[in-house]
Amino acid sequence: MPKNKYTPFISEISLKFQNKDLQIDSLRMINLNTKIPCLYVDLRYAGNNNFMHSAMYPYHFNIAYARKPVAEALKKVQQTLNAKGLSLKIWDAYRPFAVTGAFWNKVHDEKYVANPALGSNHNRGVAVDVTVVDIHNGIPLDMGTDFDNFTDSAHSNYQQFSANILANRKLLRDIMVINGFQPLPTEWWHFSWPNSAAFPVLNIPLKQMKKIAH
Repeated sequence: MPKNKYTPFISEISLKFQNKDLQIDSLRMINLNTKIPCLYVDLRYAGNNNFMHSAMYPYHFNIAYARKPVAEALKKVQQTLNAKGLSLKIWDAYRPFAVTGAFWNKVHDEKYVANPALGSNHNRGVAVDVTVVDIHNGIPLDMGTDFDNFTDSAHSNYQQFSANILANRKLLRDIMVINGFQPLPTEWWHFSWPNSAAFPVLNIPLKQMKKIAH
C-alpha cells in the first residue's frame, strides 16, 4: 500500500484494525453482500466505467463493506424497497484511503472528491453510493444521470428533469434519510452516516478486508 504525507491520519494495517476497531461493536466492518438480501452490487471502481477510466480496486472485485450501523440501516432501506418490488444497487461503499489519494490527484475539487488531508467518509466505511433497481431484473430506475457525473445535473436540487426522474430521486433520498443517512448535495447517489468522525479512516485493501469483515 503506497505511503504518503497523510499516512499518520489512517489505520494502516489490519492488525491495528482488529486490535482496536473491532473492540467496539459499531466499528465492525460488515460484508453487505451477505448482510442484505437481494442486494445488487456493481463496484464501479473495480472496472473502467468510472471517472478515472481505470480499475482502482482489484479488477471485477464485487463485495461491498461498511460499518455495522450503516449495514443495519441499509438493510432497513432494502426491506422498504423490496416491498415495492425494488432493490438497492451499490456502486461504492468502503474505499481504501490510498484510492482517495489517487482521486484527489486527478480532481482537486472538494465538491466531488474528498481531500485526503481529512480522509473521506468512504474511507471510514460510513458512506455509500447507491441507486434503485427493479428487484427482479436489475433494471435501474431513471435518475437522470449516471454515477460519477460531475455536472450540475447530478445535484440533488437539480429540477430540470421529467417528473418521473424527480420522483425516482425523491424516492431514494426519502428512504435513505428516513433511515438515518445524510445526502450529499452535489451527488444524488451519495449518502453518509452521521457523526462520521467517530469512525477511523482505514487503508485496508479490499481483498484483505474480505478476510476480517463479518
